[in-house]
Order: sequence, then structure tokens, then C-alpha cells
Amino acid sequence: MTFTTTSLFHASTLAPARALELRQRVETFHADYCATLDSGSLEDWPEFFTEKGIYRVTARENAELSLPVGLVYCEGKGMLQDRAVAINRTQMFAPRYMLHLVTNTRVTAEEADGAIKAQANFLLMQTLVEGPTTVHMAGTYHDVFVVEGDRLLLKDRQVIYDSTIIANDLVYPV
Repeated sequence: MTFTTTSLFHASTLAPARALELRQRVETFHADYCATLDSGSLEDWPEFFTEKGIYRVTARENAELSLPVGLVYCEGKGMLQDRAVAINRTQMFAPRYMLHLVTNTRVTAEEADGAIKAQANFLLMQTLVEGPTTVHMAGTYHDVFVVEGDRLLLKDRQVIYDSTIIANDLVYPV
């Protein structure tokens, strides 16, 4: 069987001034998103998505081969809320601190319907309460944002992680 790989890089189709303006909004979104997760406010996490928002965590190898199989898949705010509540209220794992770092944000397109496509690299650090800080995951966010009211919300977030070997305790949202 032969597989064709797809590049995950998308060149920007925007004028530089518009790309910069939108990038500032996306970076503000990332700062709030990460602060919410890093503070442990997991039940607020779904509020960063539209009602029908999609959240996927996929290996880079699968994404490059256009294979839809992922590690985590949530479709709609209800599934996101279920995941957040389950993590928050049924913790069966060692306490930890998470720290999200997001960089190299690029806005690649603004669609006619107002959707904003963006990419950003992320690094997720984990510190077990009685252990060292380790790199938990690294990769790229591939996002589609929409504006609802005055808020930027995720219509689709595909988290593409780089390593083929990941920690078996991937619990928290990335």
C-alpha cells in the first residue's frame, strides 16, 4: 500500500498588515486558553469553542498521511464538557502542574465567511508534584477560528503532536 504525505505547512494568503492584526487576536486567545488550562480551570475549557467545535489530538505521522485516526476526538461543546468534568471530578492520577507555551503563531487565511485559519507551535510541560519538570508533548496547533460577538472561538482545533511515542498519562487538554 502506498501513502502520499501532505505538507502541514500552509503559506499565508493575507496582506502582512491584516495577518499581523489577526495574529494579535489569536495570540491573545492563546494566552487566555493556556492560562485557563494551566490554572486548572478545566471546566472553563469548553468555553473557548463554538457549540459545534471540534477538538482532535493526532500524531504528526497520521496528519501527514491524511489519516483521520487520532488519540482524542471531541465533537461539540457537550463532548468537551464531558471530558473536562470527567478529568476534573474523577482524578485517578498523580497531581501535577501543566504549563503550555505557544509560539510562532501564523495566520494563514481569512475566509469569506470570516473564519480565520492559523497555526502555532506549542510545548506542553508537566511537573509532577513530587518530581521534575518534563516535556509532555510538542507539536503544532492547526486552528479554525470564528468570531462570535466580540469573542474569538475555536471552530476546529487539531493538535498535531510530533513524537510517535507519547506519555501514557495524556489526560489534560493540550
